Amino acid sequence: MIVRMWTCLLALPLLLCAAVGHAAPARGFDVLDYNVALVPDIAGKRVQGTLVMHFRAEQRLHALTLDSGALTIASVQQDGRALPFEQRDSRVHITLAAPLPAGDTSSVRIVYAGAPAFGLEFAPERAEVYTVFSTSQWMPSVDAPDERARLALSVTLPPGLLATGTGRALPTRTLADGRVEHRWELDTPMPGYVYGFAAGRYQHAEQQHGPIALRFLSADRNPAQLQRVFARTGDMLDYFAARAGIPYQGDYAQVLVSSTIGQEMAGLSLMSEDYGQGVLDDPDNIALMAHEAAHQWWGNRVTCASWEHFWLNEGMANFMTAAYLQHAQGEAAYQAQVQGWRTRLEALRAKGADHALVYANWDAPTGDDRAVVYRKGAYVLHLLRGELGEAVFWRGLRDYTRTYDGRSVVSADFQRAMEKAAGRSLQPFFDEWVYTAGAAEG
Repeated sequence: MIVRMWTCLLALPLLLCAAVGHAAPARGFDVLDYNVALVPDIAGKRVQGTLVMHFRAEQRLHALTLDSGALTIASVQQDGRALPFEQRDSRVHITLAAPLPAGDTSSVRIVYAGAPAFGLEFAPERAEVYTVFSTSQWMPSVDAPDERARLALSVTLPPGLLATGTGRALPTRTLADGRVEHRWELDTPMPGYVYGFAAGRYQHAEQQHGPIALRFLSADRNPAQLQRVFARTGDMLDYFAARAGIPYQGDYAQVLVSSTIGQEMAGLSLMSEDYGQGVLDDPDNIALMAHEAAHQWWGNRVTCASWEHFWLNEGMANFMTAAYLQHAQGEAAYQAQVQGWRTRLEALRAKGADHALVYANWDAPTGDDRAVVYRKGAYVLHLLRGELGEAVFWRGLRDYTRTYDGRSVVSADFQRAMEKAAGRSLQPFFDEWVYTAGAAEG
């Protein structure tokens, strides 16, 4: 997840009130699954949707609060009964029909519409629509990384478009009016910010990589060009799987869309058409696609518990990108990445903008804050690699990924995993580089 998310984070009031070192506070309920039926109006840049959310009460529950962005909620029902609700501060507050005892489950049905300013991108000239951060701009949801749920998603589109989305693709349905309903099911609970889809007047290419079906889509690139752009995808997935100690699960799609700096989703990555042309011009220009592929493990499967620990997603993906470049292109490629991180950190320190990797809050991050998370975060992992040595570092990273697969983590979880691999305390290192701004190198 790159610059588009940065822009949105500046504008969106997220649920980011966790204390340093702790996950987000309990919401009183756990989302089990979302079932979403979406109807985008590409020409009008609008969307209509119906959402059914199943949830379990974690305490005696009187109400629900969901993020709803700029969507307008038309109605909320529980068991066919209309519920009172109020929208304010980009959230919808729903009063249940009766208190729900702890441990019981229920569901609500929400009908909504809107014209998202971000989160759902439209390119009418390409008959294209695709999602970027954040999910609550196109479906009411809990927009926090520690909430994982299954997803059933349908998107109804004009005929003649291709689409790909998060989860296992189901057969399309042609409706009586000729529109086509595209459907996916995400069976493994995932954080909501990695839900999404892309649809357009795409050309496509496919490739089988062992058990993984790879799919490449673009409006501008023909199938032969797509095979060239994404020639390294299978090798990337193999490399990250080996480092994680966990094989990639499911299929993987990569889409070149009208405009984005990069966006990871579950089983899906988006990059821009311009980036695709850049790879055709220079086949070594693969860092962005490696970054998004790395997120399939670090970010999607192992996820920061709150945005204050965002470096565990983005710093890790940046570092693993450099490690892949080292594997694929040699030591000089890796060291070029390291030098870039070091230079950016030195610039942060020169202007007094360095910061601990763990933030007290992430409500309104600056460009410098994002550099800390992405660049300094990767650099600190490089330093830790040097501190521990190859065998210990990679064993610790593998054990960390396996231990927390399908879970949300804070920085102390990563620290404990690396200490276990090292057989010693790493508190001085983490105090200097993670929990405080760190000292200048000699």
